[in-house]
Amino acid sequence: MKELKPAILLFIVFTVICGGIYPALVTGIASAIFPKQAGGSFITGASNREIGSRLIGQPFSEAKYFWPRPSATAVFGFNPLASGGSNAGPTNPAFIATVGDRVKALHDAGVTGGVPADLVEASASGLDPHISVEAVHVQIARVARARGMTEEELSKLVAAHTEGRQFGFLGEPRVNVLVLNVKLDSLQ
Repeated sequence: MKELKPAILLFIVFTVICGGIYPALVTGIASAIFPKQAGGSFITGASNREIGSRLIGQPFSEAKYFWPRPSATAVFGFNPLASGGSNAGPTNPAFIATVGDRVKALHDAGVTGGVPADLVEASASGLDPHISVEAVHVQIARVARARGMTEEELSKLVAAHTEGRQFGFLGEPRVNVLVLNVKLDSLQ
C-alpha cells in the first residue's frame, strides 16, 4: 500500500498535466498564432458559405472542374474519418484493373498522351488535396472546352495557383484542386 499511494498520485498528476493542461496550452497557442490553420483552413465559396478545407481533398467529376487525385475513401465521399489507402500493391490484379479503368476514363474525357500517376493512383491517406502541376496541365484542354475559356487563360490561372516546394526544397510544386476550382467558379 505504501508504494501504491505515490503511484496513484503520480498517475492523477500526470493525467491532469499531460491530458488536460498541456493540450489546452498547445491548442490556445496554436489558435492565437495560427487561427486559420487551427480552425481547419476552411474555404468559403461565392455564397460566403464554408465549402471545404484546403487540407482535405474534395470530389469533383464534372468536365468543367479539374479532377483531384482518386481517393481510396471515395466509397465514403472523401471522408476524413475513413482515411487510408487501399493497401493493394502494384502487382495486385484489382489494383491494375482499377488503374486501367481510371486511365480509360481520363482518355474518354479527352486527356491525350501519358497520364500522370497522381491522377490514377490514390494516396496513402486517400485525402490529398493537391495534384502535380503535370496532372493539372493534362486537364486544361478539357476544362477550357467545358467552360468556354482559352487554354492560355487557364494556364495563367494554374500558374497563379501553383504552390512551390515547401521551404523551397521539400516536395514538388503542386496545385490545390479545391482552391483552383473555387477560383474558376468565382470567375464565371
